[in-house]
Amino acid sequence: MVRALDLARRGPAHGPNPQVGCVLLAPPGSGPDGRVLGEGWHRGAGTPHAEVAALADARARGLDVRGATAVVTLEPCDHTGRTGPCSVALLEAGVARVVVAVADPNPSAAGGAQRLRAAGVEVVVGVEEAEGRELLAPWLLAVRRGRPHVTLKLAASLDGRVAAADGSSRWITSPEARAHAHALRAEVDALVVGTGTALADDPALTARDADGALAGHQPLRVVVGTRDLPAGGRLAGPGGEVLHLRTRDPREALAALHAREVRRVLVEGGPTLAAAFLRAGVVDQVHAYVAPVLLGAGRAAVADLGIGTIGDALRLRTREVRPLGPDVLVVADVEEEER
Repeated sequence: MVRALDLARRGPAHGPNPQVGCVLLAPPGSGPDGRVLGEGWHRGAGTPHAEVAALADARARGLDVRGATAVVTLEPCDHTGRTGPCSVALLEAGVARVVVAVADPNPSAAGGAQRLRAAGVEVVVGVEEAEGRELLAPWLLAVRRGRPHVTLKLAASLDGRVAAADGSSRWITSPEARAHAHALRAEVDALVVGTGTALADDPALTARDADGALAGHQPLRVVVGTRDLPAGGRLAGPGGEVLHLRTRDPREALAALHAREVRRVLVEGGPTLAAAFLRAGVVDQVHAYVAPVLLGAGRAAVADLGIGTIGDALRLRTREVRPLGPDVLVVADVEEEER
């Protein structure tokens, strides 16, 4: 299962489908214990699922999978979408045992374990479940809540400012921090800013590599707000599709993105948009890039949250603290009870 999880991580973090890996093991008595017959992982929407990829790998090796054990990080799907159901593929291949890390919570795809058991296949669920859930956390949340997983990105000075008193903000953080932020952009389905940021900063909202070239995956560029966008500007340049959602309601915006099968969203707007998403209770994780810079005045990283006393503060759970050049990245989760 650890190997299957490693394979799963090779798949894209973006897209409507989860990262899944599969390892096929030879049945007892057919050779050395634990002999690998095939391996596979899901390479993105429209491509074979991990189980089907592993079966194809075994066929390419000229190996018989009848009686084999399939070790897979997510319960095999039981529906027909862009591809057929993996449960049926495993049954048709003659797999005798299936070991799963995480049960599928998606009502439209779940049921694979039940179909397999009904056909006489032994199914074990919950092996390395904690690591499996960690890998699938954004996708699992999106499926469970019916909205995208939301990461709020902040880039601020040590005293919490995102711009100086004159409005200048380039660059508070270091090249190392900005490179990390671009790598994060390349993992999400959509970037979200408000019309204020779009009009004032003229952002390109692209994901770029270390050389400044466009990354292979470009997220959907989403602008939230009722004001019109200029016909020109950097948003008209190369990059992902531009979507203007004429609403100020974060929940309404996320519902529209969920309808487009967007699973992971990165909110990069200014203090007003950050506060709107936090007040709506739809932020799941915060990535705060903090630079050892003091400004003393200027725009705060987050606008008014309506918090009047320290006892009502929105407290997060720190997941990671990572140095990035002279800066520090703090990754923190918003606890369930805070939403």
